Amino acid sequence: MSEIIATYLIQEETNLEKKAEEIALGLTVGSWTNLPELEKTQLLKHKGRVVSIEGISERQDQSLIRIAYPTLNFSNDLPAILVTVFGKLSLDGKIKLLDLQFNKALKRAFPGPRFGIEGIRERLNVYDRPLLMSIFKGIIGKDLAFLTEQLKQQALGMVDLVKDDEILFENELTPFEKRITAGKQVLQEVFEQIGHRTLYAVNLTGRTSKLRDQARRARELGADLLLFNVFSYGLDVLQELREDDEIALPLMAHPAVSGALTSSPYYGISHSLLLGKLLRYAGADLGLFPSPYGTVALEKTAALSIAEELTKEDDFKRTFPVPSAGIHPGLVPLLIRDFGIDSVINAGGGVHGHPDGARGGGMAFRQAIDTNLQGKLLSEGAKHYPELQKALKLWGNAEVTA
Repeated sequence: MSEIIATYLIQEETNLEKKAEEIALGLTVGSWTNLPELEKTQLLKHKGRVVSIEGISERQDQSLIRIAYPTLNFSNDLPAILVTVFGKLSLDGKIKLLDLQFNKALKRAFPGPRFGIEGIRERLNVYDRPLLMSIFKGIIGKDLAFLTEQLKQQALGMVDLVKDDEILFENELTPFEKRITAGKQVLQEVFEQIGHRTLYAVNLTGRTSKLRDQARRARELGADLLLFNVFSYGLDVLQELREDDEIALPLMAHPAVSGALTSSPYYGISHSLLLGKLLRYAGADLGLFPSPYGTVALEKTAALSIAEELTKEDDFKRTFPVPSAGIHPGLVPLLIRDFGIDSVINAGGGVHGHPDGARGGGMAFRQAIDTNLQGKLLSEGAKHYPELQKALKLWGNAEVTA
């Protein structure tokens, strides 16, 4: 029988066998012991199955329960799967959904990334280092000339990707379509000037019913990537965008709102499942999440578990991990050590707050990356790079503080 297996973290449950059976029945056939034998035979193929119950050695009040759900019970889409394995159960006390094991047949219902790490690297012709991304800052209430000048300075700093702020929505000063066309022009000018290619991720926003047409229009206008606030819309909307061949643009998933689902140790969904596995299966090419070091720091094992799910061997292309928030050049050694070169180093204030502006900030990051990959200390690189030296003086150096 084809099944999907859910792993739950259960808190403070005294009768685990009873609880596990209640879950297996409650999310499938509802009841069992009082059914006539004929009805039991008819419903057996729909009944949930307790796979295992395990205690956690270091925590006597916590246990792991694994339940298998017949795929016959649901349609092959993430909304149906999530309702099946965690719908009303998410309201039933201290229980957290840690993981879902998809069989190969069920995986075929999902697209995974269209481009993935390899496709993004091909677009940039960069293969031997982490990518560098920066973010527009202080753009709300400013006009298109301000935006394009900021974009130009970031590109001159030799960043690889620039993304909209996730809170930049459709507005009269910097409308969606004009951001794309003006951005494309200025990035082409920079490319002709310094020979460095920068891609721009424009924020796809608005009513759900309008997103497909807006994304198709972005493709027509020559957009490089789409930034998307996945968790305010839903993973299924991301999958719809990924599967549309008339869009066919890389999709950058922002984690906004996901904290409401993941942050509690007792409730919700694990970071690795929501921001890792399911995001990848639904089609994100790049996945943002809080880094373990910055201003919105995520516990390190959780951050690493997200990156592992985005990049480990699977039936899908790999998704770029993008650890974010509070990143500055002095953290580059930690980022490369923990997330490897197949990652994106993402900074906002760490680029724009540089004494030499966004251009100097981007250069400082590139210098930090190059220095680290040459096996040298950043303090050594700072002797040769004034931009890196200024950044380390302003924000510090992880080689000293780590």
